[in-house]
Amino acid sequence: MTAPPFSAEQVHAALRAVVDPEAGMNIVDLGLVYGVDVDPPAVRVSLTLTSPTCPMGDLILDEARQALAACLPEGWTQDIRLVWEPPWGPQRMSAKARAHFGWDGQ
Repeated sequence: MTAPPFSAEQVHAALRAVVDPEAGMNIVDLGLVYGVDVDPPAVRVSLTLTSPTCPMGDLILDEARQALAACLPEGWTQDIRLVWEPPWGPQRMSAKARAHFGWDGQ
């Protein structure tokens, strides 16, 4: 019997539960999730932080790992990688996040 399909959308949904405590916004809408690759039975996520000196980086990574572990099918593995290229900027935020912070992209 094969595992049920698991999608990138499900990964994004799980990661929406992870909030950057300094920004008060989830890491998906902040644009911190750069890539999701689902290759059964593994999920790889590339994410960044708003700054290399972000004091909440370890907490965000730990919470992302926990969020994925809670939703992945049994026997699946995860690999979350912290990346710095391209550098994060507010243009990466969702429209919801930009509106929340009053940033109109200009």
